[in-house]
Amino acid sequence: MRIVITEFMAEAAVASLAERFEVVYDRSLVDRPDDLQVAVGDTDALIVRNRTSVDAALLACAPQLRVVGRLGVGLDNIDVDACAARGIAVIPATGANALAVAEYVIATALVLMRGVYHSTAEVASGHWPRSALSLGREIAGKTLGIVGYGGIGRESARLGRALGMRVIGFDPQVPATSPLWTQDGTAPRDFAEVLAEADVVTLHVPLSPATRNLLDAARIATMKLDAILINTARGGVVDETAVAAALRAGTLGGAALDVFDHEPLGAGSPLAGCPRLILTPHVAGVSRESNDRVSSLIAEQVAATLTARA
Repeated sequence: MRIVITEFMAEAAVASLAERFEVVYDRSLVDRPDDLQVAVGDTDALIVRNRTSVDAALLACAPQLRVVGRLGVGLDNIDVDACAARGIAVIPATGANALAVAEYVIATALVLMRGVYHSTAEVASGHWPRSALSLGREIAGKTLGIVGYGGIGRESARLGRALGMRVIGFDPQVPATSPLWTQDGTAPRDFAEVLAEADVVTLHVPLSPATRNLLDAARIATMKLDAILINTARGGVVDETAVAAALRAGTLGGAALDVFDHEPLGAGSPLAGCPRLILTPHVAGVSRESNDRVSSLIAEQVAATLTARA
């Protein structure tokens, strides 16, 4: 049986698959769509990250495909319904990168709340902006608002509480009566209440018609004047133009965006040059450790699925 891997994967996991299957590991295939269509022609399994589009056109080129492994958790780049119609299993790496994302959330919140960590060049050149940088805020005692209370949201809540934060959350799939909230020590709120109460709002929802532009100009205007917004979910969940406008107007205290409506960002993005803004290239869930966990999990589950369906 044959496995095609189109994006980066931990070498140990690739090697473990190669011991049992024919493996084509070419992390540049994602950027060569014509070659990718040829490569999947006789493959039984496909392993991807977020950049490979497993759409109807690609599936049509893969008549033997039995399983798609996703090195991550978001499935918006995979036509799940088309896979289901053909009996193709789709396996995300649920939980394996939760800690990496949660650490990113808390780290960027700390950096943006304190506001002092971009002074290296000034200090090194002899300037001393001590007065200007003496109004940063501590994170202890602040309210962390989590939108989407799955594994990553819960891990973010745990780390926030460890730093003395009060944690509130909203998830339409988790009713306010669920024991999960009490068990975690997180106070359930509706979406509007999270935006109004939180000093830090972090988003952990899938991209769907219901969540596209979930954070638009009108909703950003309901947030606290100096609130921090963090998006590690999907780019289309926030209106990037509205975020840029709020940062420039000083009505948003800061933002950290790891995901974007179009990746990479195009020239002339409204986000370019915004103050109090951290931009990273869709790496919140990627660390050495999480890559090993994600890769190992997907290798094991893809192998088990192929073996079971042999």
